[in-house]
Amino acid sequence: MATVGEEKGWTFDAFDSGTLQLAGKKERENYEEFIQQYTEQLAGIQAALDDTFGEAWDFSLDPIALQAGHFEHATLLELIRTDHKILNKVVTVFAALCLEIDEHARKAVTKYYLPLLLYGDGGTGEDGVLQDGEAQLMMGRMLQLLQDLTMFVNRISELVKSILQQLASLHSTQATLNVMNANGIHLTTVFHHIGKALAILVTLDHIFTVGDTFREHWNQYKRVLTSIKGAPTEYGMEPSRLKPFEKLLQNLEGKLMEGQLFRNCVTQIFDTREVSVTQNGTLAEEFATNIRLFFLTIDQKIGEPNESGQRQEVMALCCLLVLQHQIYNTYDTKLTKQVWDLHKKLPVIHVVGNLLWSHNVFMHQNLPYLKKVVERKQLQHPAESIKLYLSDRGPNLPRLAQMFYTQVSVWMIRMESDLTGSSSRDTSAKQLHKIEVNSRASLFIQGMLLSYNIGNLVRTTLNLHSEQGKPMTRSGVLAICKLIELLKCIQYTFHRQSMTVATYITHIVNHYELSLLLMLETSMRYIQDSQARGYSERALDILAGQTLMKTVLNGPGTKERRLVARLAYHFTLPQKDDERTPSLLRKLDAVCELRLRVQQMCDCSFLYWHKDVLVPLYLTDIYEHPTDSHRLHYMFTALRDCVPSIKWSRHQESPAVLLDLFDKEVSGHMKRCVLEPLCQDVEKDLRLSSHLHLQLDDRNPFKVGLHDLKHFMEVKPIRFFDRHIDIRAHVTHYLDTTFYNLTTVALHDWKTYGDMRSLAEEKYGLVMMEPHLPSATLEQGLDVLEIMRNIHVFVANYSYNLNNQIFVERQSNNKHLNTINIRHIANSIRTHGTGIMNTTVNFTYQFLRKKFFIFSQFMYDEYIKARLLKEIRFYKETRLQIEQRYPVERAEKFNKVIRKLGVSPDGLSYLDQFRILITQIGNAMGYIRMIRSGGLHCCSNAIRFVPDLEDIVEFGEMVQKADMPSEAVTASKIFDSVVGNLAKNFAEGTEYFKLLVDVFSPVFRNPKNRHLQNFYMVVPPLTLNYVEYMMVAKDRMNKKNKQGASFTDDGFSMGGGLHPEAGGPVPCI
Repeated sequence: MATVGEEKGWTFDAFDSGTLQLAGKKERENYEEFIQQYTEQLAGIQAALDDTFGEAWDFSLDPIALQAGHFEHATLLELIRTDHKILNKVVTVFAALCLEIDEHARKAVTKYYLPLLLYGDGGTGEDGVLQDGEAQLMMGRMLQLLQDLTMFVNRISELVKSILQQLASLHSTQATLNVMNANGIHLTTVFHHIGKALAILVTLDHIFTVGDTFREHWNQYKRVLTSIKGAPTEYGMEPSRLKPFEKLLQNLEGKLMEGQLFRNCVTQIFDTREVSVTQNGTLAEEFATNIRLFFLTIDQKIGEPNESGQRQEVMALCCLLVLQHQIYNTYDTKLTKQVWDLHKKLPVIHVVGNLLWSHNVFMHQNLPYLKKVVERKQLQHPAESIKLYLSDRGPNLPRLAQMFYTQVSVWMIRMESDLTGSSSRDTSAKQLHKIEVNSRASLFIQGMLLSYNIGNLVRTTLNLHSEQGKPMTRSGVLAICKLIELLKCIQYTFHRQSMTVATYITHIVNHYELSLLLMLETSMRYIQDSQARGYSERALDILAGQTLMKTVLNGPGTKERRLVARLAYHFTLPQKDDERTPSLLRKLDAVCELRLRVQQMCDCSFLYWHKDVLVPLYLTDIYEHPTDSHRLHYMFTALRDCVPSIKWSRHQESPAVLLDLFDKEVSGHMKRCVLEPLCQDVEKDLRLSSHLHLQLDDRNPFKVGLHDLKHFMEVKPIRFFDRHIDIRAHVTHYLDTTFYNLTTVALHDWKTYGDMRSLAEEKYGLVMMEPHLPSATLEQGLDVLEIMRNIHVFVANYSYNLNNQIFVERQSNNKHLNTINIRHIANSIRTHGTGIMNTTVNFTYQFLRKKFFIFSQFMYDEYIKARLLKEIRFYKETRLQIEQRYPVERAEKFNKVIRKLGVSPDGLSYLDQFRILITQIGNAMGYIRMIRSGGLHCCSNAIRFVPDLEDIVEFGEMVQKADMPSEAVTASKIFDSVVGNLAKNFAEGTEYFKLLVDVFSPVFRNPKNRHLQNFYMVVPPLTLNYVEYMMVAKDRMNKKNKQGASFTDDGFSMGGGLHPEAGGPVPCI
């Protein structure tokens, strides 16, 4: 490259030239240092983000992801350039055809296989059941796909025919077609792609054959079309368009649904006027040779630990056998028998989704000579092999799962230790050694092989049990689930180390390519030496093939270059004992396609067809073993693999229909099997823990076992579809809702639920919300309206405390006694408004009128009045001698005399009942007193935001001066009115107690009620009765039977304090 100075024509002396070199070297060093620092920064960012939101990294939601694949920008014509023009053309043709087959094979899985396998799912009825007419709509949406499939199948048949004709031209004995000497050239790669193309057709045939739902809906669709033919105008159909449409349906049915796609392809006419395929004996020999070579590569690996995709190639092998017999009417007895006996290792083959394929059934249907080759008894062996496989795999699944668990664990530890340690080192080519490169390559390939073996075991076992209708044991299902988790662990490990893996893959590819280039260099030198001794066209062909192979290997490992390298390798006439070159080519393929192969092997989209069996049992087992709760992430990651497959469905208006059903079904299993029992058990545990003082069942973990549910609370949110399943948040929300609702129902349990809330945070780490119930619920106690309506019940069941202004429930069936204080009253007034205060006083007045009537009857009783007059007379006669102190003896005697009059069934004398009457009157008056205090408390809470009660700003005037709208003026006046009313109520208040005393005093002093003026004389014995009652009540506080226990009852004092307003002076005792 010319320097800047050279471009402008400048000249420099030697000293200046050396200066430029030093400057350039310094710039390169600075650039390398920058790259190294930037790499360290990226590694630091990766380490910082290592603790991700989910336990397993969601591959589909990476904000930044590294795609380490190789993509070729050069065309085949640009890649395949040698001096051998004929070789260039031959390799270009075969490479183009093989690449197109590879592309069709990839497209067939997503565009055709999955939509056909998913067909019929997701009805709009209950539980996904199809409604009337829905089957016809589904089939109508599939017509476009079927038309595309018809063209796709036609193209596959054309590709097979074209490749065979190209092979016939290459191996032709005709002078006009003999393009080059093809003796000894075995294009195994080309024949493999022929089998691959035919396998696509076999798969489609098998899908249509097993698709009973599809055929049923197709028949229903045709019947609808028959109905339309009778009156097409009624259905908005033009008669002229009906016949072509009917012909189209017949064409689709004849080509696709009769299971003859493969048969039609292999029975087509391959010969043309220029090329003869069926009469080409050389091609027939080449066919047989390549099939034998193909079988040897498959047979060596099937069932072995290093198997990597060979069982999927059995379908291509069987297709080649049928094609060979169909074209040349020949067969290899030994080879056919060997392929048939593969059922001993491989009873069935998993193709895609829930589709299984048996090569024995295929051979029995398509090879007429099979009965001559295989004995009649051996024809029954495949069915026995399936039974033997199920009977052998079933009991051994737990053992196999444990074996794979150990292998995957060791592999993951090696990945983490080796790659994490090496990521901090310089991984430039200068620092990597050959041993380290080979070690990393072996490590990566080992992970890929583990995923392949585990994936094959899981898919084959699950689908075979489903197809045969054989139930699996619980241990077998759980072992399968464990293997699925291992698949996601392998995929997660590769993803986690994707940066380091991508770096190493580049060096590994370079290492393999360099090894191949060195081998080619040695071989080319030897051929060139032999060519120098004597000219040979065959040697030139070999040398051209090696040159082409060398050219494409001297670059990135794209699929085009690797395919051309394999094709060119066939033209180099490799020796039979040359195992190293094919091995390096296979390793190069494996490393270059590592990400794609791992993704395919770890893909768990097959779970869509087995979710009803696996998911509930798996979740139930996880709940029974909380220590394994972290495994939920891997199973839900596996279930998310179903989403891309479902998105390829075409029989619904939108794939979102199937996605919603899948989401609801899996979420329903999660809710029923884990979330609901977890919430209930956590609540139960909190209740039992907060009631340890009660007699409960034995909770000794050494006797009843330990079910530590805290592990579920430590599980990070699980991503599923477009949301997260947060177990901790779900349980917290459930407890918050439950505790809130139950507290509003039973207000007296608020403290219990508060303790349970604290216990949940301490035991399970659940940070629960404070209830913050409105003031009319939790902190209100009994509502003022409720008390007002049942004032007679309230004064009988509650005791009043004069000093604290609080009512305490006398007795309750619960652990706690309800209390009513000023704050409760204030909250009630705040809820209902201050108008409730006057209404409450009116209700209390009506209640007191009834009680005073009973009070008057007691005082008017002849015996009581006579006894009181006697005591009054004694007191007036002796008050100077006794210094106006009423003797205790006479009070006790009064009590005894009254008791002799009789007692109630409860053991209460008339004086006891009179004391209770006085207490109830006092409770009512205490309630009125509390109403006033509660009103003041409510007003103070409302008025506390007013800065100065002495100088309240008038907002109305300020708004008017500001020329604000009329609505603002009206609002400000209402606000001023409210504030003024609050200030007035707060400053003045209402003396309800004094008001009632003033109402009843004239009645007491009325001459008609002169007998009430004797009340003062009943106060001493009544007081003595009250003291005895309180002593007994307080003494019962310390006894086990607390019936009748009480520590306060100031209602008697309040009631007794009301009556002296109408009576005489109360004598001292």
